[in-house]
Amino acid sequence: MAWYKRNPLASGKQQRRSLFGEILDWMLAPLLILWPMSIGVTYLVAKSIANDPFDHILDDKITALAQEVAVQATSNAFKLPDQALEILKADGTDQYRIQVVGKRGEFLMGDERTLPVPERRRLEIGVVVFRDLVVNGEDFRAGHLWIELPVPGEQRFMLIQMAETLGKRERLANEIIKGVILPQFVVLPLAVLLVWFGLSRGIAPLNTLLDVIRNRKPDDLSALQSKDTPEELMPVILALNEQLGRLEQTIETQKRFVADAAHQLKTPLAGLRMQVELLSDEPDPAARARSLRRLKVGTERSTRLVNQLLALARTEAPLVLRFEQIDLCHIARTVTRDFVPEAMNKRIDLGVEVPDHPVYIQGQTLMITEMLKNLVENALRYTPEGGLVTVRVDDSSQQDGIRLDVEDDGPGIPVNERPLVFDRFYRVLGTSEDGSGLGLAIVQETAHQHSAHVAILDNPRSTQPGRPGCLMRVSFPPTHSQLEY
Repeated sequence: MAWYKRNPLASGKQQRRSLFGEILDWMLAPLLILWPMSIGVTYLVAKSIANDPFDHILDDKITALAQEVAVQATSNAFKLPDQALEILKADGTDQYRIQVVGKRGEFLMGDERTLPVPERRRLEIGVVVFRDLVVNGEDFRAGHLWIELPVPGEQRFMLIQMAETLGKRERLANEIIKGVILPQFVVLPLAVLLVWFGLSRGIAPLNTLLDVIRNRKPDDLSALQSKDTPEELMPVILALNEQLGRLEQTIETQKRFVADAAHQLKTPLAGLRMQVELLSDEPDPAARARSLRRLKVGTERSTRLVNQLLALARTEAPLVLRFEQIDLCHIARTVTRDFVPEAMNKRIDLGVEVPDHPVYIQGQTLMITEMLKNLVENALRYTPEGGLVTVRVDDSSQQDGIRLDVEDDGPGIPVNERPLVFDRFYRVLGTSEDGSGLGLAIVQETAHQHSAHVAILDNPRSTQPGRPGCLMRVSFPPTHSQLEY
């Protein structure tokens, strides 16, 4: 059975499955299977109902014949008047067979050798027992009765049998079946229409939801209303609202990125343009060299700003990250090695302290690497010449999890400004170092994506007077690999 509708959104020859059609199939298929079964059951019940009244009539005839036989038994003259036999056999539809036999099977009266003698497993005296017979290829309904005569010897037991064809019974059974089945031919199509109508009404909320979604404006990302929504549709509404929320967050992130990029790149690009114009009109070689140096510095600053903006956009994008097991010690060594030339230029002692064994976390390698690069870069920028910067991985504390520390002996960050430095483009007042104010925002967002916590502390190892230093600590949750050590 195929009660399917073509989906209007399907293209070409592809045909989608119809929820309406599938539900209708599952409702009507059992109905169409049970209908023939009900006809068979109705036929059996009709036969049973049709047998009852005619069995009662046959019982009365057998009982009357037995009474007459019992009266004649004392004279051994088993001969009924022809009128009596005609009365017993009187029927305009069916044929009758009558037989009287002794206990040993000897024929006494009636239609000889037409009816088989029933099995005598248990002799039930005075009870009419019914059974179905086939005599000469014709079906009969027969009843027999054992009677006991008031004479001595085995001759006191006699068997009275009477059988009739099934004409009247089949006619009554057919009338019963017609009375039951014919209305079903009217009821069944009506039931199909009612099921169709009920199912159409039942899935009407789906069509309403579809119209609401289709009629929404492209820029309308507000949550769908769940008022008067059926319980079965609530998971769909909630899932759509969650998706709309994620989409709105993505769009807001893109808008914020575009606005930030435009704001932050406007001044550097204007400066670069001015340096290029001055360079093209400058006849003095010394002045041209100074303009080239400033142009190089401005280009490097703009490049770094663009890279940080892109890194921030990646960390803020609400995407499902594919985490893997990564070695935090390997990342710490690699990032520290990359910053050695810059540390040497500023005469800063840059070192790394990691355990002898791998320290694994679940994370995204590129994001963790970018986070650590921003921490080390900030430490090198604000640490004076001759200072000390250390990258440390510590997994000794199972309760606190895995800690990634970057410490320096620079001026540190005032306590009242520590919550603010994670805001984008915020810079601590009184600093003369160039920066975009995006580094710690990237660190905070990356830590959030990895269920980690970022803390800013004074460096307890700083020995420089007037310079408390800064300890940037990223605490990752403990892993199974950490608990093994």
